[in-house]
Amino acid sequence: MNTTRRQFVAGSLALGVLPGSVLAQDQWPNRPLRMIAGGSAGGVSDMFVRILETRLRERLGQPLYLENKPGAGGMLAAGLTSSAPPDGYTYYVSNLATNAIGLALYAKPTFDPVKELPGVARISTLTNAVAVRADSGIDSIGALIAYMKAQPEKVFYASAGVGTSSHLGGHLFVQRVGVPGKHVAYKGTAAGLTALLAGEVLFAMDNLPLYVQQVKAGKLKLLAVTQAKRSPIFPDVPTIQEAAGLGPFDVFSWYGLSASTGTPNAILERLGGEIVAALKEPAIISAVRELGAEPAPLGPAEYQAFVQSEIRKWTPIVKSSGASVS
Repeated sequence: MNTTRRQFVAGSLALGVLPGSVLAQDQWPNRPLRMIAGGSAGGVSDMFVRILETRLRERLGQPLYLENKPGAGGMLAAGLTSSAPPDGYTYYVSNLATNAIGLALYAKPTFDPVKELPGVARISTLTNAVAVRADSGIDSIGALIAYMKAQPEKVFYASAGVGTSSHLGGHLFVQRVGVPGKHVAYKGTAAGLTALLAGEVLFAMDNLPLYVQQVKAGKLKLLAVTQAKRSPIFPDVPTIQEAAGLGPFDVFSWYGLSASTGTPNAILERLGGEIVAALKEPAIISAVRELGAEPAPLGPAEYQAFVQSEIRKWTPIVKSSGASVS
């Protein structure tokens, strides 16, 4: 077995027969489910699958295989899923980068996330946060904005790479402030965090969990979260929308599950329903929140509509940023 593929503990419960000749031999699933993640092993996508695996194994009677296929910012994994057999056994841990931003970012996307990656369920949302060094002398989002306007030549912000939510969220922020901020793209979240701690940039706007340890250690200060609602992890930290006076501002990452093109609706509804139900259980809610995320269950139709709304939201932001990948 490929070293990037890991089998979770096999289940023992049998699945009852599903009606409809569209399902192979009128029964699904009768073998393990393949979950493809677009990042390296140990990433956030993996963690969400692990959280849900035990409950899905109990309900479906089959184990899950997690396969990591990093490359092209997750577009490789998404493309592999879209072209997999439509038999209900291959899924992609979908997210903002590939299913919404990617369509506008890549000059020649290899798949259409709406037509070729049908939604199964949304799993969670994950806010970004504006962070500065604790010794910067900047103690609020208002103070940061005042500094940016007074010294625009010093407005450098870090991101985890071109086209990421940390890049485009930062771009939207400096655009709203009205200063010519300079984007500095690093190779991943860890490198961007290191640069912020070293004082190479003024601020960064990446996923909130990235900053938790450094905030607790007194090395970074959180000025605001970027989602339109406050985070239960740091309830005293305001949102940009409420504290900055920049109008509506709702930037967050999200994760879900998408299927291969042509997967029968009966399968999408069954698996999506099980995920939505699991995300309402206290133990799973707690596990998701421990990652710094918030459970945000949506079924197949609702998730697909949400993805379409995110494409509409992010396409003009990508275009205005000038970001492009050939």
